[in-house]
Amino acid sequence: MSEAPKRTPLYDLHVELGGKMVDFAGWEMPVNYPLGIMGEHNQCREKAALFDVSHMGQVILRGENVGEKLETIGPQAYATLKEGKARYGFFTNEDGGIMDDLIVANAGDHFFVVVNAALRHQDIPHMEANLEGVEVTEIFDRALVAVQGPKAEDVVGALCPPARELKFMETTLAEINGVECRISRLGYTGEDGYEISIPEGDAIDVCRALLAHEDLEPAGLGARDSLRLEAGLCLYGNDIDQSTSPIEASLGWAIQKRRKEEGGFPGATRVQKELAEGAARTLVGIKPTGRAPARQGVEVQCTEGITIGQITSGSFGPTVGGPVAMGYVSKGHGTPGEKVNLIIRGKAQPAEIVALPFVQQNYKR
Repeated sequence: MSEAPKRTPLYDLHVELGGKMVDFAGWEMPVNYPLGIMGEHNQCREKAALFDVSHMGQVILRGENVGEKLETIGPQAYATLKEGKARYGFFTNEDGGIMDDLIVANAGDHFFVVVNAALRHQDIPHMEANLEGVEVTEIFDRALVAVQGPKAEDVVGALCPPARELKFMETTLAEINGVECRISRLGYTGEDGYEISIPEGDAIDVCRALLAHEDLEPAGLGARDSLRLEAGLCLYGNDIDQSTSPIEASLGWAIQKRRKEEGGFPGATRVQKELAEGAARTLVGIKPTGRAPARQGVEVQCTEGITIGQITSGSFGPTVGGPVAMGYVSKGHGTPGEKVNLIIRGKAQPAEIVALPFVQQNYKR
């Protein structure tokens, strides 16, 4: 018998708000609320939306030189990550593939790491085995929520003035509604916003206080997916996996110059070679010309009818007003403006390669 899905500290609130609950990575999560995926997507782009991301793994690392030790399992410059700053990164395997993508924050007396829900069982033993002298503790007594959108600062700042002072990829401890929370200015929608780690016993009260703001509505996994796709952000398991290198995935920007030059992380040989010579394939934005969305697995052909790649993520983009997709194409292809065909239900549908993101990212730098 399979295990019953787990519930986040906000489960009762989701049900009360009319959330349609589905099993996601072993958790009962809301896919949408009565507003609907399209309404929730637009709410996030125009005002602000609240997402429950408590299913993600929250991990605390304590010990000497945690940043230097993290550099032995990932290509980011963590040794120089200043207190109060966060960084997007990933763990790589010996072949240069991406084991998981994650957020690492320097919280002063510890590092705070958020890993993907489905990969905590891999990532935590991986850190325990490779970070010598570092105490690795997954915390289960906190909720994690994301408030995202152009009005996110007003929503969170109304209850927590210090949140207004944070810039993109900064983190602090501050009180919301009298409860000490870890507030980080980041998220995965392309909009300004925050991820907030809240003690589980206070999570519903804090979320109710946030939702009392006229510009905030709850949003589910459906809108989260269409938002991150429009923002050109990779989803682990769809766009990146153990076989994908960061360079193939167009994530070279997330590797700092020093690390690109010195290496010293798993798979550095492949990553440095692809940085110098280009990868065999590259992740690109693809915009179907018609109205039919191109889903994961759809074949991409050049206009001569030769297969050059496949779609990894695709859906309707509410802000774009039409279907959007990301996928890999082989070397020699992928220039914005290039015409391609997508083989949908056996028929060739015209599409064009476009620069990512589809929607401008609106972070507060």
